[in-house]
Amino acid sequence: MLVRHWGLWGGGLAAVGALLLLLVFKDPAFSPRSKVFSATALSVPKTLEAEQSIRLVHFWDPACPCNVGNQAHLLAIVQQFAPQGVRFYSVKRAGRRGQLPAVFSAVQPLEEEHNWAQIPASPAVAIWNAQGDLVYFGPYTEGANCNVTRGFVEPILEATLAGRSVQATHQLAVACFCDWN
Repeated sequence: MLVRHWGLWGGGLAAVGALLLLLVFKDPAFSPRSKVFSATALSVPKTLEAEQSIRLVHFWDPACPCNVGNQAHLLAIVQQFAPQGVRFYSVKRAGRRGQLPAVFSAVQPLEEEHNWAQIPASPAVAIWNAQGDLVYFGPYTEGANCNVTRGFVEPILEATLAGRSVQATHQLAVACFCDWN
């Protein structure tokens, strides 16, 4: 009798869980959205110009629910590429309060005022090579959520570390985003 009761409860809980997932993905904040990333005049921040290393800048908004999955992906990227000399920085959306969790100690916040008006949405990333050329601007990955699976950033970093020429600075992406402006 107890097993039969649990079966009814388990089925009911599964139905409630499925309904909650449906509601979450109906929420526009979690729905994949299209954004155009175009970095025609996005330059390396002045405080980073003198560096002779690959620089990755993470754009984030503490109030954006899309950061939840993105942070696990960012942490995996930091763990893989920081030992190879890639330097990590973050830019928080202006006017927002919050900070990255302590596990992101290798990601240094950029406080510099810079022309970030070209950032259409976050989470997003910009990567400059050791010569200061922008090689990538866009999302970490594509899809409804960002997870630790391989995305767009890893192949760009691998190619840049290998000295290959890369320029992926204009693209249309469909992912979980929050407006930046």
